[in-house]
Amino acid sequence: MVEPGLDTLRLEDSDDDFKYEEVDVMSDGEDDASEDLDAALRKLQAFTAKDASTARSRAPEVQPGQVVKKPEVIDDFLRNFFIKMGLSRTCECFEAEWYELKATGRLDSTTTVPDVYLRNAELEDEVAGLRRELAEAKSIAARASATWDKFRKERDFHRMHHKRVAQEKNKLLTDLRRLKEHYAKYEPTILELKKKYEVLMKEKMMACLERDKLAAKVESLEASNANTVAAVIGERSVGGVSSSSAMRAANGANAAAANAGDGSAATAAAAAAAGRLGGATSAGPRSGWASLNAQPRRNPYLDLEFPAAPVKMLSLNKTFKGHLLSVANMALHPSKPILVTASDDKTWKMWHMPGGDLIMCGEGHKDWVAGVDFHPTGTCLASGSGDSTVKIWDFEKQRCTTTFTDHKQAIWSVRFHHLGEVVASGSLDHTVRLWDLPASKCRMALRGHVDSVNEVAWLPFTSSLATASSDKTVSIWDARAGLCTQTYYGHQNSCNAVTFNVLGTTLASTDADGIVKLWDTRMTAEISTINTGKHPANKAAFDRSGHILAVACDDGKVRAYSTSDGVLQAELTGHEDAVQAVVFDPAGQYLMSCGSDNTFRVWS
Repeated sequence: MVEPGLDTLRLEDSDDDFKYEEVDVMSDGEDDASEDLDAALRKLQAFTAKDASTARSRAPEVQPGQVVKKPEVIDDFLRNFFIKMGLSRTCECFEAEWYELKATGRLDSTTTVPDVYLRNAELEDEVAGLRRELAEAKSIAARASATWDKFRKERDFHRMHHKRVAQEKNKLLTDLRRLKEHYAKYEPTILELKKKYEVLMKEKMMACLERDKLAAKVESLEASNANTVAAVIGERSVGGVSSSSAMRAANGANAAAANAGDGSAATAAAAAAAGRLGGATSAGPRSGWASLNAQPRRNPYLDLEFPAAPVKMLSLNKTFKGHLLSVANMALHPSKPILVTASDDKTWKMWHMPGGDLIMCGEGHKDWVAGVDFHPTGTCLASGSGDSTVKIWDFEKQRCTTTFTDHKQAIWSVRFHHLGEVVASGSLDHTVRLWDLPASKCRMALRGHVDSVNEVAWLPFTSSLATASSDKTVSIWDARAGLCTQTYYGHQNSCNAVTFNVLGTTLASTDADGIVKLWDTRMTAEISTINTGKHPANKAAFDRSGHILAVACDDGKVRAYSTSDGVLQAELTGHEDAVQAVVFDPAGQYLMSCGSDNTFRVWS
C-alpha cells in the first residue's frame, strides 16, 4: 500500500457520475520545484538580514543621556511652513483635513521630511540672517564714513583756528613787549609822581589838622568872648568900675589872648577879666571834640578778674521774631538789661531782656539799618543805614534829634566814644567819619582804606579806634591826629568785623573766608589764627573775661573758641539762616545772637 505524499495523489470517489482517471505525477519535476522554493526563502532571509544590518548601521546605538534629534514629520514641516509664510487660514484647513484623515486611519503618520528640505530651510534662514547683517554692516560703514568726514572737517577747522590763535598770540607778545618797553620809559616819571602824590597827601592831612585846630581856637574865642560880653553887660558896676570900663577890660583881655594864639589862654584871660569884675560867666555853646584830647582815663577793668563764660553749658532758651526782614546787628545797653536790634526792614527796635518785651521802635531811615550803638550813659542811640545817614535818637524826647549826611554811600557801623561826645561811623565810601555831637557836625574823615570800611571799634577808654575793611586789612587810628598808627596784614579776604576785649589788650578780626585772627595790641603782632570753616565769619564778641570768643558764622551756627589755644569750646545750632551778630551779656549769664532768619535768640 502506497502512503499518501507528494508523489501519490489519491482521488476519492465522487458522488457525481463523472469518472475520474488517475494521473501519475512526474517524479523528476518535483525535486526541481522544491529546490527553487528553498532558494527563494534563503534569498528572502538574506535580504531581510541585510536590511536589518543596514538599519543597525544607519541608526547608531543611543547612549544613556545622549540627545537624539528625530526626523521632522511632514505635518510639522507643513505647519511650520504655513506659519512662517503667514498662511493662517491655509494652516487651519490643512490641520482640519489632516486630523480627519488621521482619525479615519487613511494616513500614514510615519512619513518624514527628507533632510534636503530641512537643510535648504536652514540655509535660507542663514542666508536671510547674513543679508541682515550685511545691511547693518553697510549702514554702520555709512555712518562711520560720515563721522570720519565730520571729524576730518573739524580737524581742518581746528588746525586753521590753532594757526590763527598762534598768529594772534605772536602779535600779542609783540605788542606786550612794546608796551613793556614803553612803560619802562615812563616808570621813573610814574615813581616821581607817586612820591609827589604822597607828599601832597601828607601836606593836605597836615593842612586839615591845622584847619581843625584853628577852627577849634576860633570857636573857643567866640564862645569866650560871648560869655565875657554877657557877663560884663549883665554886671552892675561892682567895686566902682563902670560898665564901659569893664567892657574895655574884657575886650582887652580877649585881644591879648587872641594875640597869644592859644584858645585856652583866651578862655583863661577872659575868665580872669570877668573875675576881676566880680561877674559870673554863663555857659555857652561847647564842642565835644575836646573830649578826645582829654587826659586818658584809667581802665576800670585792669584790676578785675572774671570767670570765663560757661559756653559748654549754653543751649537755646528763647527765640524772638521781632522783624519782618533780616536782623543785621544788635547792641546791649551799658547798664540795663535792654537790647536794641537793627534790621533790613528799615527799623531798629528796643527789647527788655531776657523776656523780650518790646520797649521802643525807631522808624525814619529810608533803607536798611546795619549799625546801632548806645550812648555810654544809655540816654540816646546812634544808628547807621543804607541811606548814607547817621541818626541820633534821644530816648527822653522819643525822636531823632540829629541826622548826619556827609557820607556818600551806605554806612555799616557806628560806635560811641567812651565819653559819649564823639561818634565814629564806617562806610562803603572807604572812609571813617568822626561826628561831634554837641556841635552836630563832622569833625574829621579818616581816609586810607581802598575799599569799604565794614566795622569800627574804639580801643576801650582811649582815643584810638580800629577799622576792618574789605581791602583785607585792619587799621588802628589816632582819632586826635587823624592818622593811621598801625595796619595789620594777614587776611586773604574781606575783613568783616573787629572787636576788643574789655582790657583792650587783644583785638579779634574776622573775614569772609571764615578766618578769625587775634592780635596783640601792645606788641602789634598776630597771636593766633582760628579757622571756623568754609563759611564767612560775620561778627565776633569777647566775653568779659577775655578767654572766650564767640563767632557768628554764615552757616547758621555760633561757635565759641578759647582765646588761649584756639580750641572750639561749643557750637550752638538753632538759626535757620546766617548768623549776623553775637553779643555776651555783661554779667556773663547768657549769650544773644541775631540772623538772616528774621530772629534773635537767647542762649543760656
